[in-house]
Amino acid sequence: MNIEHFFSTPVWTEHKPEFLDSLNKASNIHIKKARSSKPSKDHIKEHGDFGRSFHSSSLIKENNFLDFRKYIGQKSYEYLDYMGYDMSQYQMVFTDLWVQEFAKKGGGHHSAHVHWNQHVSGFYFLKCSDKTSYPVFHEPRTGARATKLKMKSDIKGVWNGHDQFFIRPKPGTLVIFPGYLEHEFAVDYGKEPFRFLHFNIQAVDNLIMDNI
Repeated sequence: MNIEHFFSTPVWTEHKPEFLDSLNKASNIHIKKARSSKPSKDHIKEHGDFGRSFHSSSLIKENNFLDFRKYIGQKSYEYLDYMGYDMSQYQMVFTDLWVQEFAKKGGGHHSAHVHWNQHVSGFYFLKCSDKTSYPVFHEPRTGARATKLKMKSDIKGVWNGHDQFFIRPKPGTLVIFPGYLEHEFAVDYGKEPFRFLHFNIQAVDNLIMDNI
């Protein structure tokens, strides 16, 4: 029989270390500010440096991230074009860009979620290793979840029947995926630093942009 794959979910990954030094340097002040915020101080006072994700404010207007924004904006455009969308009718608009770092003592994580009303989401990993947290992606099709069967116990790799998969990034790994794809971050054990940038992009209709 011929085998065709329909309704697949493409996830793009690329090793792009050229941004590492400049973005880590630019991120330091924002992580320091996040660690010194009142919620962070209150958490550390009560629980110590454990279980926290130190989250910056928006970096969309920060000049130190301009080259990176241009690059991932173009890549996200190419990603949607690859999926078959008529991108001549849309403009790419950043809605979110932030940096976060998990607690040095471990326990940092994110539960499964999606970002509302986004067309492209992605990560750029600044500090990570095979001992740190990593992103986990979940089956986006409700029908497939509702009819899930048990998987074979001896198979390896990613199969069509799996309802989740993960990526083990290294510093400089860029990941681009559709905004509808549910994702989370595994619990970090605090053995080595874990820091990454997260972004969301909308494809906005030209008719809307022309009237702004």
